[in-house]
Amino acid sequence: MKIQILGTGCPKCKTLAANAEAAAKELGVACEIEKVTDIDKIMSFGVMMTPALAVDGQIKSVGKVLTPEQIKGYLK
Repeated sequence: MKIQILGTGCPKCKTLAANAEAAAKELGVACEIEKVTDIDKIMSFGVMMTPALAVDGQIKSVGKVLTPEQIKGYLK
């Protein structure tokens, strides 16, 4: 499983990355977490607001800092 955090590195992006890592760890899911900071690559996903969360290349959330509990729903 590949989890991507799309954002420029702002505090909200960092919080979302930490929450995604916590959710994966709590579920015991083996995953790779990638931080996508390149604006062109972020826009190639069709994302106009950050932070955004993608799981296996599919956008799951845009413009929100999800809690670990919310992220777990996308990882199951």
